[in-house]
Amino acid sequence: MEEQVPNTTNGAAGDPRSTTSTVLETGAAATQDFSPIKSICAHLNAFHVYASDPARCVEANHYCTHLNEGSSSRTPPTPTPYPPLSPLPNPLRPARSTNPPILRTDVRQCLIYDTPHKGARLIGIEYMVSPRVFATLPPEERRLWHSHVFEVKSGLLIMPQPTLVPRAVWETAETSEMQQVVGLYGKTYHLWQVDRGDVVPMGAPELMMSFTGEEQLAAKAQLVRERDERFGTEVGRKREIREGVEEPVIEAGEWG
Repeated sequence: MEEQVPNTTNGAAGDPRSTTSTVLETGAAATQDFSPIKSICAHLNAFHVYASDPARCVEANHYCTHLNEGSSSRTPPTPTPYPPLSPLPNPLRPARSTNPPILRTDVRQCLIYDTPHKGARLIGIEYMVSPRVFATLPPEERRLWHSHVFEVKSGLLIMPQPTLVPRAVWETAETSEMQQVVGLYGKTYHLWQVDRGDVVPMGAPELMMSFTGEEQLAAKAQLVRERDERFGTEVGRKREIREGVEEPVIEAGEWG
């Protein structure tokens, strides 16, 4: 009979953490420099859709860092005349050399976890860029990116409220963040398909997209309600609050 691999409470393979691991973690926190993750400045929560199977989605907790910020007054660069689109590239195959532009500004990067709690599994990564950076990308590359317009305007994308911050204060801060995120484009890969019960990351990375329409939201209404109950929020209220958030024009080439 095949030996069963024990699982910890977070669903990952292996035994629960030992006292030794806890002690080492505490010591490392006191003596080592964790500057890259100390730069994380926002926790966003939404759902990601599998590009290979749009019927599947998974909740995603984003912990994001702002790498660079550019001035909105700068003139957007002129897009490079790239060749016509070809089928979506294999993420494991090196991309063709097309002398891509150097991205110097307007870039965010996010670590994606399955929950916002200690012991959460790191399941993916997302990069976000501004419209002027997106405009410099070749058409083939743009197909790997998605907009955040529907997520923001529908109220699906949230910035979970800290316990001690008053609701009105936090909603003002959240709306300000959404005014920035609504115009960004995201490129997301998930490495760990926790929604199908994998106890370790299995297979090739999966390209992920965002919700882009009311039909998707309605189909996953129960998942969204459960999420809202956990975070003490409500999609409908967020939608109303964000009516004044300006909806940008979505550039051609990405998934909605």
